[in-house]
Amino acid sequence: MKIFSSLAVRNYRLFASGQVVSLTGTWMQRVAQDWLVLNLSHNSGAAIGVTTGLQFAPVLFFGLYGGVIADRFPKRRILITTQVLMGLLALTLGLLDLTGAVQLWQVYALAAGLGVASAFDMPARQAFVTELVGPSLLPNAVGLNSSAFNVARVLGPAVAGLMIASVGTSWVFLINAASFVAVIAGLLMIRHDELYVGKPVSRKKGAVREGLHYVRSRPDLIAITSLVGVVGMLGFNFQITSALMVKGIFHRGAESYGLISATYALGSLLGALAAARRGRPARRLVFIAAAIYGVLEIVAALMPTYWTFFAVLVPFGFFTLTLSTAANTNVQLSVSPVMRGRVMALYLMVFMGGTPIGAPLVGWIAQVAGPRWSLIVGGIASAAAAVLAAAYLARKEQLKLEPHLLSRRPHVHVHSITPTPVDENVLVG
Repeated sequence: MKIFSSLAVRNYRLFASGQVVSLTGTWMQRVAQDWLVLNLSHNSGAAIGVTTGLQFAPVLFFGLYGGVIADRFPKRRILITTQVLMGLLALTLGLLDLTGAVQLWQVYALAAGLGVASAFDMPARQAFVTELVGPSLLPNAVGLNSSAFNVARVLGPAVAGLMIASVGTSWVFLINAASFVAVIAGLLMIRHDELYVGKPVSRKKGAVREGLHYVRSRPDLIAITSLVGVVGMLGFNFQITSALMVKGIFHRGAESYGLISATYALGSLLGALAAARRGRPARRLVFIAAAIYGVLEIVAALMPTYWTFFAVLVPFGFFTLTLSTAANTNVQLSVSPVMRGRVMALYLMVFMGGTPIGAPLVGWIAQVAGPRWSLIVGGIASAAAAVLAAAYLARKEQLKLEPHLLSRRPHVHVHSITPTPVDENVLVG
């Protein structure tokens, strides 16, 4: 499969171009927002913690309801609404900052508002991609969409850092606000009659419980979601650990840190392109990539010099994106369309919700035991989670086969019985 096959579809091309702009701008704003909080609070770490909590906590509280909304209403309409709200929030913060009227409590309130909008935006965004292309291009489209999300998570902070140094935080917010105009225009230009829209879920009580029950009944979803939860909380904190390593261990300055970030971004980009070319990844790739990621994180921690640490970053970034896209794609393509919004909401809630927990913990480990140990702990946790999740899933699938293995027919041999390859990974509808 060609890397950019899905871009031949007009609707997906409009959506994907908006994704790159919107997601990069969102991550730019998050970095500029933290920098602004530091300036307003006289470098208070507690203030940063409050801002992070206000921005990510809504995903924990409202994420599952966002999934219900994504399954019940047209996803394009949801996305247009959330993008308008997020653009207005960015514009408000930019104008307050530009005029010098901004206060800390205002940043808190706007961060919370952005978090609420994101809680409803992310499940709809992830599920909408499946309505844009036909079944034959679906794996490639999901891979490209996942790649856009994760590449923006790497590139956004790097671009924000350069802009803050050159033009200040206010213009980061204003440019992000302006970017939503292009995103909304792209969504409005999408042709509804060319969408692959399934039957919406009717309104009923217990929709959230129904989604949770669906995930509990699927060992593969439990294994993958739990794995990305652990890795997201303890492993995916490179922005913190790399800064600590460059400044605290190798005693380098901002230019060296910028080079580290760019090299990590290059590895991530290569991983994203490989994921799009791969199409639908095998489920085992999720566990293999998580284990390799964990090992590379430990190796990076043990590097004796700046340049040896630098050398590990391309494969490190590559497997960061390989893990993220393989997990995201497997989850999306293995669930029923009527459940996709709620399942993706839970997945993103676990993946993103670990950030406000993991970041302070990783920082505390670095402060108590040193920056190297923050990487080592993240690497051990990631590799161990990969092994445990794979073992759990293998055990559950073995139990599911036992009734066949215990067949009373003596002429049936164990080796002749194999699970169907499409098993739980079949795309319904």
